[in-house]
Amino acid sequence: MITFSSMTIGDAQQIRQIDRSEFIGRYYKCQDGILKEIAAGHECPNWSDGDYAEMIARYEDELRNGGAAYGAYDGETLVGFGVLAHKFRGADNDQLQLDLMYVSRNYRRQGIGRRILEALSREAVAKGAKSLYISATETESAVKFYMSCGSDMTDSVDAELFAKEPLDIHMVKRL
Repeated sequence: MITFSSMTIGDAQQIRQIDRSEFIGRYYKCQDGILKEIAAGHECPNWSDGDYAEMIARYEDELRNGGAAYGAYDGETLVGFGVLAHKFRGADNDQLQLDLMYVSRNYRRQGIGRRILEALSREAVAKGAKSLYISATETESAVKFYMSCGSDMTDSVDAELFAKEPLDIHMVKRL
């Protein structure tokens, strides 16, 4: 049975239990505000040790600065997690970023990601946010997931986040 709970900075190393690998059939590219679908057909491997270290550092930084994390567990194993960033964004300073969101390969399409997103959305509302800013990986699975949860492409791309991840699809989810 999958259980869900808030995560702490002490849980950071559990991120190494996540299997982010996936087959990527299609991905998206945003051109002039329009999504263009592109065939891919390749396997995306799991993270390297360096990738895990980067994810853990981002996780720890956000939690140290007032962000929040929520996880899904199969017994003692972390099978999904999401991180709500601490910094308010947007023209009205009323957006919080969904900084990290991953569900292990064998646990996808079971509602785990949706439950994590819902929990982080409630946390964002409690902090005063009116929307989530999502810089989604450009894969079909990620973009369609966020759209199915009520996210739309943003008209106001965050320059700082775009500079970090220019290939991502930048979205907003109203809360």
